[in-house]
Amino acid sequence: MLIIPAIDLKDGQCVRLKQGLMDEATIFSSSPSEQAAHWLEQGARRLHVVDLNGAFAGKPKNASAIKSIVAALGDEIPIQLGGGIRDLDTIELCLDNGVSYVIIGTAAVKNPGFLHDACSAFPGQIIVGLDAKEGKVAVDGWSKLTGHDVIDLAKKCEDYGVEGIIYTDIGRDGMLSGINIEATVKLAQALRVPVIASGGLSGMDDIRALCAVEHEGIFATIAGRAIYDGSLDFAAAQAEADRATQR
Repeated sequence: MLIIPAIDLKDGQCVRLKQGLMDEATIFSSSPSEQAAHWLEQGARRLHVVDLNGAFAGKPKNASAIKSIVAALGDEIPIQLGGGIRDLDTIELCLDNGVSYVIIGTAAVKNPGFLHDACSAFPGQIIVGLDAKEGKVAVDGWSKLTGHDVIDLAKKCEDYGVEGIIYTDIGRDGMLSGINIEATVKLAQALRVPVIASGGLSGMDDIRALCAVEHEGIFATIAGRAIYDGSLDFAAAQAEADRATQR
């Protein structure tokens, strides 16, 4: 089980939101590059970066901060980036600038033809982020709930050739209320591609619970607020996950 630290960018700073609300942002660092270097030092094996301004604007808005993160990490660990990525030119630019995986969210729902083209043009580098509440997918920075069933949509994404699915329970994100294990397992069981759990990771109990169902196809989990406010020690959590995998 891979634990992936998250860096959410708003106005060039590292923040965390509660349930995706931009006016509920807590600033954790004014230096994205230093924050990225910190997680690398703590033993992170992948980094999850989200351009929050980009997610709401529909196009990247934190390019300089993202470049500083790439520069800080070099080729040490892969970066997966999401937020406002809605055309092939933007994907190509992100990958050319050193990002390893591009996360497509809203555009995967609204423009499946684009997702199909992206998977064809950049095989192995496209991840879809599905944000859901009570089984229905949300778009546009979680501001709109659609009628799409998350499992049905995930299966379509899988058919297009995505590398994996990030599943976020937006009712729990940033609330430290615990990962929605049941819904995440249900999704993973329906798919062949790996699932990354997200939303509400609160502590070591969540890590243990995820490790217990890793065999269902849950490849990793994204850690946000919990590793910033001290509820979860990242290095200890990854060590625990490694031990669980070896048992």
